Amino acid sequence: MVSPQEFRGDRYKDRDSSPREVRGNHYKDRDSSPREVRGNYYKDRDTRSTENATTTVVQPDTDTDMIYGRHAVQAALEANQVLNRIWVVPHLRYDPRFHSLLTEAKSNGSIIDEVDDLRLDYITRKANHQGVAAQVSAYEYLDLSELIAKAKSACEHPVLVVAEGLNDPHNLGAIIRTAEALGTQGVVIPQRRAVGITSAVRKVAAGALESLPVARVVNLSRALEELKEAGFWIYGTAADAGQSVDTVKFSGPTVLVVGGESDGLSLLIQRGCDALVSIPLRGNTPSLNVSVATGMALYEIYRQRGPKKFHVHGS
Repeated sequence: MVSPQEFRGDRYKDRDSSPREVRGNHYKDRDSSPREVRGNYYKDRDTRSTENATTTVVQPDTDTDMIYGRHAVQAALEANQVLNRIWVVPHLRYDPRFHSLLTEAKSNGSIIDEVDDLRLDYITRKANHQGVAAQVSAYEYLDLSELIAKAKSACEHPVLVVAEGLNDPHNLGAIIRTAEALGTQGVVIPQRRAVGITSAVRKVAAGALESLPVARVVNLSRALEELKEAGFWIYGTAADAGQSVDTVKFSGPTVLVVGGESDGLSLLIQRGCDALVSIPLRGNTPSLNVSVATGMALYEIYRQRGPKKFHVHGS
């Protein structure tokens, strides 16, 4: 039988037989200092534990039970909303705007986890969290009948916004923020083929959802009929509408209906409106972002009615 040495020629004969621990000084010169001090990596590593730190790496199961961003979380804290868990970076935890609110939230049962930015990036899936996030219950929508009753009890001539087919959470969040800022009484969105109240929507809304209710309906066309029966006038926005928004007299309970980002209002929804209005444009830009157009139309309603007729009673 041929040995490996005979078969492979001088490969084994010429091979360096020096001990592995000193050959090439690879093992000889290797830093053998204890792990806890080598390079100071482990020595300087922050090993301080935080409350329930073993669970801070866990991402919430769904996107709908997270809010993040300073305005959104601060508004939730100020409204005494139940926050199951709050993640916050150290410098923000002791910020005067947050410290007392976080202390109160902790006394009410919220778990406060102090984390670094990288951990918070993971928890929020790299969202623009601004150093704070919170886990909340899924948003509770109102039934349309509840929204109508709430709106009428809040204002003699309430204003509602109906949004058809919005897919961009930033647009819905911006509309909610503007609608609340101008004193409207609520927003209606469809259940299918449209974005709902997600973390991104809450972030852009910047706390407006703490005071502005949202109803979600299965059939938007039927919802418009129900609103008409309740005494609301329905105004839809369309780029090619003959009436300019500044020529319409908005009086009585009013619903402003806006369409999706790409297609605008569907023909079915247009037929369900009492009138269609457009926003006059003077420049070369052919159209406006839906959230911008909604804000301009709402401001025209606000301008005509004045603060006393538009704001919620007692505000």
